[in-house]
Amino acid sequence: MPEKTDKLHRIELGAVTPHNYRQLKVLNSVVFPVIYNDKFYQNVLEVGDLARLAYCNDIVVGAVCCRVDKTEKGQRRLYIMTLGCLARYRRLGIGTKLLEHVLDYAKKDGNFNSVYLHVQVQNDGALQFYDKFDFKVVDTMQNYYKRIKPADAHVLQKSLNPVGSEATNGH
Repeated sequence: MPEKTDKLHRIELGAVTPHNYRQLKVLNSVVFPVIYNDKFYQNVLEVGDLARLAYCNDIVVGAVCCRVDKTEKGQRRLYIMTLGCLARYRRLGIGTKLLEHVLDYAKKDGNFNSVYLHVQVQNDGALQFYDKFDFKVVDTMQNYYKRIKPADAHVLQKSLNPVGSEATNGH
């Protein structure tokens, strides 16, 4: 029989669809100090597995939205546009489950050289969270955010070993 805490915190991930994307919109408006436009949500509807809602006992409490970017050298990178969770549901493993979904996606695909995102320079909680997953600060962008202070953002990146790279050829 499962422990009571397991039942109290049943965490599941689900797709973002035309029927539920408004829940994502509400969640983002509560979690982030940035307002995302309709084009953002239209793009989210087109990325499939790269956008997920997190449910705790059937209530939307978190989400992750990503996109595929290419470097100047043509390498593929996975960009985490948003990853957030309602404050009262933090520290229950929801953010971890969302990030693990993204990292598993990148690993199964095998053709990403990194996963990266922007984090506000004073967001210590987020910086500590991503540090646990071996994300490193690779850059700091001045005045990245337009309507929030501080406006500077760290670029965090986790390097991956794409299939066929030198790091994996030794097997």
